[in-house]
Amino acid sequence: MKPAQQPIVFKSISELMRGMGMPKPLHPLVAVVNYDATRISRENAGRSFLIDFYKISFKQNFRGQVKYGQGYYDFEEGGLAFLAPNQLVTMTGDESSYEGYTLYFHADLIRNYPLGKNMDQYGFFAYAVNEALFLSDKEKKVIGTLFESIATELDNNTDAFSQDVLVSQIELLLNYSNRFYNRQFLTRKAVNNDLISQMNSFLAIRFTDHIDGIPTVQEVARHLNVSPRYLTDMLKTLTGQSTQQHIHDRLIERAKVMLTTTRMNIAEIAYQLGFEHPQSFNKLFKRNTALSPNKFRQSFN
Repeated sequence: MKPAQQPIVFKSISELMRGMGMPKPLHPLVAVVNYDATRISRENAGRSFLIDFYKISFKQNFRGQVKYGQGYYDFEEGGLAFLAPNQLVTMTGDESSYEGYTLYFHADLIRNYPLGKNMDQYGFFAYAVNEALFLSDKEKKVIGTLFESIATELDNNTDAFSQDVLVSQIELLLNYSNRFYNRQFLTRKAVNNDLISQMNSFLAIRFTDHIDGIPTVQEVARHLNVSPRYLTDMLKTLTGQSTQQHIHDRLIERAKVMLTTTRMNIAEIAYQLGFEHPQSFNKLFKRNTALSPNKFRQSFN
């Protein structure tokens, strides 16, 4: 059996550009690749890369799949995909996928700016496969202009303001991406509501079977084939709740049914729901209802 090839590790943008047969970047910590003007070497097509910097791909017209890690991003007439440092990227040999722009920027570029401290608010860097940002024609124009502005700034002679301008432009791009992802959650409400229904059905089964303890966010996301961060961001947009809060709400609703329709004692109900200790169940129930399970049962009766 042929051993699997190890990923190619790129610690700097310069190394990556050299490895892909592209010109040396104009700035060591940030680069924009315009595929209309740049020819990429596909010598390493099929190989996996680990890159130590952020990557944002903007495909304007491409329709199809691009492999990232163990899965794929689906593009519907273009869109945006985001990768954080040290995520796997698999180089495709499909020439048609090399269109639009790619932005690379190193964490060191933004480290001493507010953006460097606030990157966690851009949750889409933690989204998994099949969660690309789809863009309308109007949104594509906005994003295209931002990529072109960054490229133009990189073409200018470096001065005392260059880094400030570049970081501001990247932050603007990320803020627009946040806005457009929020729009995507809302405009795909029917699809997302179906996802919520699937989640509720899964939780109902899990609370009945009481296997493997209380369902975790990771377990629910895995069952739905989405990333935990995407699921929480989608739920917050549509319901105002995180995935953890949603799990707890469904658990409490199940507990209320058991308290009012069975003769099981509180400990038995706690174990049935997946709690290791009845005290943990009591604490969660009281925090969510302002009543202990016993008080709730008595007040209902």
